Amino acid sequence: MQEIRVEEIIDGIRNRSTDVLEYIYKSYYHQINVFINKNDGSDEDAKDIYQDAILVIYQKIQKDKLTLNCSFNTYLYSVCRLLWLKQLEKRKLRKSFLEESVKFLELDDDLLTLYDTNERFKLYQEHFSKLSYNCQKILELFLAQIQLKEIARILGFKSDQYVKKRKHQCKEKLIASIKSDPRFNEIIK
Repeated sequence: MQEIRVEEIIDGIRNRSTDVLEYIYKSYYHQINVFINKNDGSDEDAKDIYQDAILVIYQKIQKDKLTLNCSFNTYLYSVCRLLWLKQLEKRKLRKSFLEESVKFLELDDDLLTLYDTNERFKLYQEHFSKLSYNCQKILELFLAQIQLKEIARILGFKSDQYVKKRKHQCKEKLIASIKSDPRFNEIIK
């Protein structure tokens, strides 16, 4: 497999290039898998952390101009390592010594903030998808700043007061569902 320069990898991620993402996976996933398996994780954990890392890197690229002073491999490994440490901490398995096979960078908290935001959004999406169709539509339309009268018309409700009442009920149901999830307390820390 031909080596791709760091700038090409960053551009490929920015542009969601399937070829570049496939190259990254084939070139670097194995070492992430080995690292996570050596440090109290499983193959499934490695897949999740790898996907989360790629998403966080993509968001970092979109937000800032990412310039690396190291190989992409080192950067990806460092992001995965940081995310895995966060997972171990959540699971109360944080070790003082990790088995390292590759050098890594100390990264800023900006990446953890992106990761935490993604975790919150995944939890929200999961519980939002469990709401009834009408609740989902009411909340979606309300978040899109559609007037209550218009929401009533779109959904065939009799009044905007009924929409207001249903929006409140749906929102409360969503909040209660999220707060009852055991992951909620881990995520908000």
